[in-house]
Amino acid sequence: MFELVDKTTGENLFTSGVLSSEDIQIVNLDDNSNVEFQFIDENDFNVIRIYSIGWKTQTITYSIEISSERLFTLFVDAERLCKNCCAFTRYNEIEIDGSEFELNGLSGIYKLLVE
Repeated sequence: MFELVDKTTGENLFTSGVLSSEDIQIVNLDDNSNVEFQFIDENDFNVIRIYSIGWKTQTITYSIEISSERLFTLFVDAERLCKNCCAFTRYNEIEIDGSEFELNGLSGIYKLLVE
């Protein structure tokens, strides 16, 4: 999941009204197709969730855009595995280019610092 916050104040840009969830677009850079995502806006908890990543072995490069302006590029190399009858995903590599970010290790939310 991704939270977009003001780099200076730390305020969520959707909660403050600076950005609108209707302006979000996620584009697969390999074929220029639109990628489905979920915008979660419960109790001022406004985050973007790309739920299609990790359900199969894949390498993706997505552009996350607001009003057709690229905020950052997401690269993920994911491998779907099964051991002891338990299926899981191993993320071999995750890269975010074009924005500073912080990863909350407990929640797994990437906080993107937007200027």
